[in-house]
Amino acid sequence: MEPIEINHLQKLIDQHANKEVYVHLETTNGAYASHFNQDAYNVGAFIRNAKVTYQRGKVVGAGTTYRVGLKLDIGWIYAEGVNQYEVDDNNKLLMAGHDREGRLMVALQISETPFNY
Repeated sequence: MEPIEINHLQKLIDQHANKEVYVHLETTNGAYASHFNQDAYNVGAFIRNAKVTYQRGKVVGAGTTYRVGLKLDIGWIYAEGVNQYEVDDNNKLLMAGHDREGRLMVALQISETPFNY
């Protein structure tokens, strides 16, 4: 994965607008929180292969972390803390945010075909 280049990522997101796509969205602090601090809460969210059509997407932020939002007819999907992206060999747009130790904290992925399980 590469560091966010906002204009390039925006173009990639725009390519999927107004098409039926599959979205994977994941947030986690995983076992990271409770493993090092038993008083910490372990939180996360996971959705895979949600079929949506977004009207437009937007990348905002500066520096090292960004927010990526997808505007739906009935609301928004967004991921906060994204800092890397790539297009894989299957033309899936993969975006992620990792902490200082390289651990996954957030993932947002967009594809015109379902994600494999």
